[in-house]
Amino acid sequence: MKTRFIMFRRGDVFYSEDMATGKQLSLRTKDESEATTLLHAKNEAVRQPTLNLQIAKAYLAGTDNGVTTRTWQQAIESLTNTKQGANKERWLRVVKDKALTQLLPQVLIETKGETLLKALQMGTVSTNVYLRRLHNFCVDMNWLPWPLVPKRQWPAVRFKDKRSITLEEHQRIIAAEINLERKAFYQLCWHLGGSQGDIAALKGEDVDWQNSTVGFFRKKTGVPVMVHLGKEALSLLKDLPAEGLLFPYLAGVRSGDRATEFGQRCRQLGIKGVTLHSYRYAWAERAKVAGMPERFAMENLGHNSKAVHRAYSKRALVKIPSLEDYEGQAMLRS
Repeated sequence: MKTRFIMFRRGDVFYSEDMATGKQLSLRTKDESEATTLLHAKNEAVRQPTLNLQIAKAYLAGTDNGVTTRTWQQAIESLTNTKQGANKERWLRVVKDKALTQLLPQVLIETKGETLLKALQMGTVSTNVYLRRLHNFCVDMNWLPWPLVPKRQWPAVRFKDKRSITLEEHQRIIAAEINLERKAFYQLCWHLGGSQGDIAALKGEDVDWQNSTVGFFRKKTGVPVMVHLGKEALSLLKDLPAEGLLFPYLAGVRSGDRATEFGQRCRQLGIKGVTLHSYRYAWAERAKVAGMPERFAMENLGHNSKAVHRAYSKRALVKIPSLEDYEGQAMLRS
């Protein structure tokens, strides 16, 4: 059988050339015996394609006993165990994604890239996001010897357009809500801009009346957040329990249940395109319009990334003063 690859040296480095295509690739070594071994492996891969996987397994099993049996199900369980709080809950929901049903029982090392692409085609934006993270986790753990889908070949993540809730929409919801606990909850979401899970878990002890602040740790990231309260927010908090949970019922239900109740109210009022998370977008946009320094707004929302924070506030309409106004202010200061 004719040899498919030949070897040559360019400078100090050895290269291989595919005699069928003429493509030349560096073997990334200056050692001739090492280069010869690599070339032999490339030629053997062409001669014995049916044995490639078994040979690879034999080599990899020398450093990882689980390489021949580890499935995607086991991998996602290992990844989930590294998470906590709300993040762990999200990964527990990922396991139930129907698009991953055929993938999860498969052995990692035996999986083809086409299988992942098929799951992506069947799934949603969430499937794309979490399968990408799972795949990268397996590569980082050396459970996959190389990426099954190259970075550039992953389908682009296209999120649905998200918007903030307007003051007029918020006021309509508050006026229509007859449940006092839910009404206060929506009002506090407007004032604090916190996530629904963080607001629902607030306790009376979290409020510092002397300094007019409320402090808590974000469930998603564990980042501490300290929010200064205005007069309206302080007035609202005075009517809530001084000790224990501020929202006993809402703190005890799932986030999906809180979202469903809010969605039902919005549908009754003909309000479309908003969720409880829209309160965070609204707070970010209001802060930007008001001229609040970005670092303060990021701290309030618990954002570590400027890119994430700017995505939240990108729809804000900001009236930019003229250069003459700035020059006038500079002259007054001097």
